[in-house]
Amino acid sequence: MSNKITVYEKPTCSKCREVDKILRESGSEYEKINYYVQPLNEKKLRELLKKMNMPARQLLRTTESIYKELQLGKREADEDELIQLMVKHPDLIQRPIVEKGSKAVLGRPVENIREILD
Repeated sequence: MSNKITVYEKPTCSKCREVDKILRESGSEYEKINYYVQPLNEKKLRELLKKMNMPARQLLRTTESIYKELQLGKREADEDELIQLMVKHPDLIQRPIVEKGSKAVLGRPVENIREILD
């Protein structure tokens, strides 16, 4: 399993910038992927959710306008639908997601990434 660290981010996100700083200060080598430029496909999103041991609903950004437009807080949606919506609308995805080998964590709070660094 690879020990390469990959950060899925939106560069303008403050938490993403905090994670970047922590990784730089730790001396870790890592790759940043702006998932607005290189979108996550369904297979990769499912893989990341599995590595985080997280249901899709927990990864949703509930304050985004698209979340409200799709009425995701007012209706039931299964895993498949939520994943497809996140692939179609990257604004729905919490960030940053930090992946290393068989593990991934959501960098909210940013201290979560310590699990990846240890």
